[in-house]
Amino acid sequence: MSTDRTTDPADDEAGSHRDGGGEGEVRVGRFSRRARRRDREEQKKGSLLKELPILLVVAFVLALLVKTFLVQAFFIPSGSMEQTLHGCTGCTGDRVLVTKPPYWFADPQPGDVVVFQGPDTWTPEVQVAEPANWFSSAALFLGRAIGVAPPSEDDYVKRVIATGGQTVQCCDVQGRVTVDGQPLDEPYIYENTPLETRPFGPVTVPEGRLWVMGDHRSASADSRSHVGDRYAGTIAVDDVIGKASVIVWPFSRFTFLDSPAIQPQQAEGMGVGMGVVGMAVQGDVALVAPVLLGLGGAVPVAAWRRRRR
Repeated sequence: MSTDRTTDPADDEAGSHRDGGGEGEVRVGRFSRRARRRDREEQKKGSLLKELPILLVVAFVLALLVKTFLVQAFFIPSGSMEQTLHGCTGCTGDRVLVTKPPYWFADPQPGDVVVFQGPDTWTPEVQVAEPANWFSSAALFLGRAIGVAPPSEDDYVKRVIATGGQTVQCCDVQGRVTVDGQPLDEPYIYENTPLETRPFGPVTVPEGRLWVMGDHRSASADSRSHVGDRYAGTIAVDDVIGKASVIVWPFSRFTFLDSPAIQPQQAEGMGVGMGVVGMAVQGDVALVAPVLLGLGGAVPVAAWRRRRR
């Protein structure tokens, strides 16, 4: 007895796969995986292009916040602080990190190197061409934020000599600047001018103001040069941008800037205050390190997040 058998095309196809279609299946599978991989890569590229403007805005906002509240890099274009800070013609100008938290709860002290916005009565030490358009302005802002562009014409870097209520004068018989009648200990002075050409004062510093001078006394247009203005040559504490804490460029000059005890009353308190001074220096290091680590870690974290997608 014969039995009729209807052949199903699906069965034939399945059989062909069982009998010899395995290689075709592998080829199709590999092609499919490559296609999916290409699709994912194209999606990532498109996603990156879409995210790029947002990333740039975020980076700009972070730079603004860090620059405003924590730390800012400055380029030293003048030689008024030689040789503590290099800014001479023909040499590699120093880039310094200026920290701002040290003056959140305390005023600058004698011996501190500070960056400040000078009064309108001060003559700029450098000439800076103003940007012609918004793009140049943004580039200049970012350049100043990372310390590769010249600072504003009204930004200065000097050392604090006397604070509010103190009387500063020059000079004693040895040519030293005095504060409240006591000579200062200033080992950092470079190329001092002759005694007879630089007397000034006495000037009593008003409360909330500072008397500042450059370490390169013969090349610094500091408080002495403006003693006849309405501020008697002093600057406002509120105009201090921050404390110059670290030379970061060139690498050969990398160093932390100290704040020596230049007044006798400071030196008398050093025995008890050494721990405080040490903590202040460590505080600057502790402030700078997280910022640098945070900026350095942002890129790998972003890359890791993209790989996880």
